[in-house]
Formats: sequence, structure tokens, C-alpha cells
Amino acid sequence: MGKTTTHLLVTLFIGYLLINTHCFAQLDVTHYNEFWLWSGVKAQPVLEKASTIYLLKGQIVTNYNNNIHLINQRNFITPHFNQHIWLVYRAHTLNWDQSIFTAINRELKHWQVNNIPIKGIQIDFDVPTQKLSDYITFLEKIRTWLPKNYQLSITGLLDWGSNSDPIIINQLSNTVDEIIFQTYQGKETIQDYQVYLKKLEAIKLPFKIGIIQYGDWQPLLSLEKNPYFKGYVVFLQNKL
Repeated sequence: MGKTTTHLLVTLFIGYLLINTHCFAQLDVTHYNEFWLWSGVKAQPVLEKASTIYLLKGQIVTNYNNNIHLINQRNFITPHFNQHIWLVYRAHTLNWDQSIFTAINRELKHWQVNNIPIKGIQIDFDVPTQKLSDYITFLEKIRTWLPKNYQLSITGLLDWGSNSDPIIINQLSNTVDEIIFQTYQGKETIQDYQVYLKKLEAIKLPFKIGIIQYGDWQPLLSLEKNPYFKGYVVFLQNKL
């Protein structure tokens, strides 16, 4: 093999690496303005200029007596002017009783008394794709209960777009105001997330994409052109 051929192959290989490693760029949170702030995660400077903050307020769990109760995370934040605040409730069960609704309503009134406007509540629940129909019924119940001046947001799994009938997901358009599809699991970005994202094109209701701080991320430009796409939300983490 001649030197010219060897040089050409090296050049092509380097070019290949440059083209194919862009998806491994670590996410820069300063490029975003919507964030999740979870319990135990320290507030970061990016929150000062955030337009929207999703604040974990509680977890709905079942105890050893099979009773449902809400664990208050006691997160509180004083928003700046024009910042939108969502109260997030991490659900480990959908068997809510009246005590859960009463507790959430009490929390909403607490913020109202302190003159801090709340955009709405978000339900964070990892529902399997095959149980989406049951989840929709649950969310319809939440929507009926939730005062009309509050919006309803939910998180969604990436495989909803791959393994579910879009017609079922689009039924949520009359119930929720937005879905945030999470591209991470645990503390890491899901591999092949772009393959999943491409399959969200059939979704016909407002949605955002959840991405994780310190994760690998490359935007999917075709998705950003979707009229239902409303931006990104970064899940903040303490420094790894």
C-alpha cells in the first residue's frame, strides 16, 4: 500500500470519526431554559434565568399496609418574574384515594397564599406501553378533579412512540396539556434515542423532550421542525 493510499485512508477514517462522534457531545445546560429540579439536587446558576422549572413536590407510594400516601419532598423555590413553576408528583401507584387529591390541593393553595403562581401539576409515572389505556382513564380522573386554572403535564417513555398505536396516545389531547418524553434512564442517556425520537412524528399533541445533565446529546433537527414540538427540559443532576 502506497503512502498516498495510506494517507487517504487515514483522512477518511478521521472524517468518519468526526461525523459519527457528534452524537456523543455532552449536553451544555446553558443552552436551555427549562429544567427539572429534583429533591436532593442542588440549585444551579442556570435556574436564575430559567423560563420554566418543574419542581418535585411529592411521591405517591403504597406502604406496607397497602395504604396510599403522599411523601412530601419539601422542595420550595422562589421564582423570578415571569418564571413558570410546575409542581411534580412522582407516582409509584395509580390507586389514588381522596387523601392524595386533598394533599395536592392543599399544596396548590399554599403556593397561592404566598402569591407564587403555579402553571400546573405534572404526573411522573413510568406506565408500560401496554397499559396506556388504563393510564388515560386515570388522567381523565385527574383532569376532572384539577381546578381549571391549572394545566396538566405528564412524562412519557420513548417506547410509547415505537410500541403503541399513535391513536391511543393522541387520545390524551383532550386531557393533558403536554407530554415530556424522557430520553434518559437513571442518570444516563438511552442508547439509540434518536431512533425512538424519529417515531414520535405521529404524535399530534404538544410535547417536549426530556434530556439529562451530563448525558450525551445531539438534537434531532427533523423533530424540532414538528409543529407539536415545544422544546427541551433538562433533568438537573449534582456534579458526577
